[in-house]
Amino acid sequence: MLILNLKPMSQNKNNFCVILAGGRGKRLWPCSRTKMPKQFVDLFGTGRTQLQQTFDRFAAIIPPENIFVTTNDDFETIARRQLPDLPPENFLGEPVNRNTAPSVTWACYRIMQQCPDANVIISPSDQAVMGLEAFHSDVLAALDFVSHCEGIIAMGIRPSRPEPGYGYIQMGDTCQADNMFSVKSFSEKPEREFAQIFMDSNEFLWNTGIFVSSARHLLAHSKSTMPAPFTQIELSKGKGQTLDDEMMMVWQYFSLFPNLSIDYSVLEHCDDAYVMLCHFGWADLGTWHSIYEAESKGKGDNVVLDSEVLLDGCEDCIIKLPKGRLGVFSGLNGYIVAENENVLMVCKKGDSSAQIRKFVNEVQIKLGEEFI
Repeated sequence: MLILNLKPMSQNKNNFCVILAGGRGKRLWPCSRTKMPKQFVDLFGTGRTQLQQTFDRFAAIIPPENIFVTTNDDFETIARRQLPDLPPENFLGEPVNRNTAPSVTWACYRIMQQCPDANVIISPSDQAVMGLEAFHSDVLAALDFVSHCEGIIAMGIRPSRPEPGYGYIQMGDTCQADNMFSVKSFSEKPEREFAQIFMDSNEFLWNTGIFVSSARHLLAHSKSTMPAPFTQIELSKGKGQTLDDEMMMVWQYFSLFPNLSIDYSVLEHCDDAYVMLCHFGWADLGTWHSIYEAESKGKGDNVVLDSEVLLDGCEDCIIKLPKGRLGVFSGLNGYIVAENENVLMVCKKGDSSAQIRKFVNEVQIKLGEEFI
């Protein structure tokens, strides 16, 4: 058995990070809008957006010049403005939406031109992380692991509740380190009763959506799962390719990539995937429900996000209002109240994601883009 040194490293020049920041964020409407999605918004009044906070977490352990941001071309200017210290070539603005697997593929292609021996951590931009020391230790240990072993690591967290809005990874056999396991199975957003069974079994971890591998291995995996666009790319690629040449290829062939997530690509189509039992606190911040679960509760188990409110007899609510607005609420139980610009939404909390998507679609059809 190979014995690995899993002690944390610091600012290893071969370590790279790819932040995924191309989502439209419709599940957090109306505070996440088409022109300013959630990753570019400071929902919590911290002075830093979700994208900026994600960058800050990784810049402490990875050379900032080795951090790349993938986003939609519509948002590249916003991303550059929020992260002014990153080189312009570290922002990858995609011409069309094709989910996260193609995003990761382009990022690894770019990184390989700079460092053929790169190890890469892939992270969404809409997450909360608690316990930064443990997070940094786990990330660096995972990067060290893939520098010695071929494979892709999914970073997992012990469930603290039967959350139906998360993905679950079943741990298999221990692999080369006490907290590294083969992936036995994967379940995306199970029904609550199954989530309870998963949690009770002690065999399942939450899928954080954070993955670690070598850039070379990720690119090889992409070529095997998405061969069609690579056939065209290889035919077009010449020697001495410049960034302008690369961009021309991306704009010409990016639409050939399938609409495939990196989660599904790795966990369903990879035979050398591992799951790492991590020790930091974690929460997805992609929905109103997940934000409610992640945030500390006030009186009546209400969550108020950087808003001025007076509450009377309200319980189990989450409220987000614009600056300069006062909200007075009485007798609400289990509601989302969210206002932004020209939209006020009040709806039952529950499993709100599908309901909000329905609202967005109906408003878009009946009233137009100005409300989306």
